[in-house]
Amino acid sequence: MTQDHKWALNLTAARQFHAREGYLNVPRKHVEALAVELAGPAATEREVTPEGSVLVDLGMWTANTRRRADKLTGQRRASLDRLGMRW
Repeated sequence: MTQDHKWALNLTAARQFHAREGYLNVPRKHVEALAVELAGPAATEREVTPEGSVLVDLGMWTANTRRRADKLTGQRRASLDRLGMRW
């Protein structure tokens, strides 16, 4: 799985979380269940639950992304800004 596929998977999970919760302050241990159809190409390389979901460690990803904010491309940062990411 390429870094772009990983980014897309995590961003899709972040968008799903934001749509449901209305914010992107994700608890560090939160795991987001993402429908296989939404996971795209990354779903083929990840374990799929019996319910047909791919599990994404969204809380860890958002925490790590915050710590590495200065290394993000402008486009990636803007994508998270649109979701109300707290830096």
